[in-house]
Amino acid sequence: MEPLAIKLLGFAAATCTTLAFAPQFVKVWRTRSTEDISLGMFLVLVLGVALWLLYGLLSGDAPLIASNAITLVLAGAILFMKLKYG
Repeated sequence: MEPLAIKLLGFAAATCTTLAFAPQFVKVWRTRSTEDISLGMFLVLVLGVALWLLYGLLSGDAPLIASNAITLVLAGAILFMKLKYG
């Protein structure tokens, strides 16, 4: 597979997995309800995303950096609202 095709595949996958958090973020933002969100799951998720971001930065992998930076903001905001609104 060509290097450009591999990068495009990475960006396509990154876009899908990152955008998956957007509907949950919007719902929590609008309703301020986080009752059905697992605190433990989001704590581990945010830690994992932060580690993937660090890995992407250290390896210079643009799709990993972009997707995990955005995902960290979205998942981190959901985690923050979970802690704030319970």
